[in-house]
Amino acid sequence: MKKNHTNKIKVWDPLVRIFHWSLVLFFFLAYFTEDEWIGIHSSAGYTIALLVLFRLLWGFIATYKTALFSHFVTHPVVAYHYLRQELKGNAKRYLGHNPAGAAMVLMLLTSLFITASCGMTLFATEGHGFLANTFFAELPAGIIKELHEFFANFTLLLIIAHVGGVILSSKLHKENLVMAMITGKKKP
Repeated sequence: MKKNHTNKIKVWDPLVRIFHWSLVLFFFLAYFTEDEWIGIHSSAGYTIALLVLFRLLWGFIATYKTALFSHFVTHPVVAYHYLRQELKGNAKRYLGHNPAGAAMVLMLLTSLFITASCGMTLFATEGHGFLANTFFAELPAGIIKELHEFFANFTLLLIIAHVGGVILSSKLHKENLVMAMITGKKKP
């Protein structure tokens, strides 16, 4: 975290912010192009997979400590207790991810990875993509399709919960967390 002259602290590095908003764009692009525009859908899905892989790597080598998994990942019990305090209106403020937000990051990354992996596998069963002509192409397409759709919808539910958490935390701590993810800066 670096200080600047505007009395705000840089919390989110540019790569985390670009990752975040790119993920938003490509998830909804993939979600709403489903069967109608398979080329756009699959390209968005591959992009999501690459974004998730980037974020997993960046979680270990980031230049801002708030992006490092070692800085914000906690035990699920800690996240649960934090969420209870937040719902009561008296949770501690964090500059980076709070424990509930950290749990959400992990759930979203996991769900997105499974969704993209199932999508690539499903694409392979149809003879397309870089997994075509591998053992993935021989997997049962019906089951893979069901898993792909389940995790896409589960991810959407996680996103809704994430946005709700951002709104709740923004009100509780009297700060605009959406703007912080745009500018990278928060009040100290």
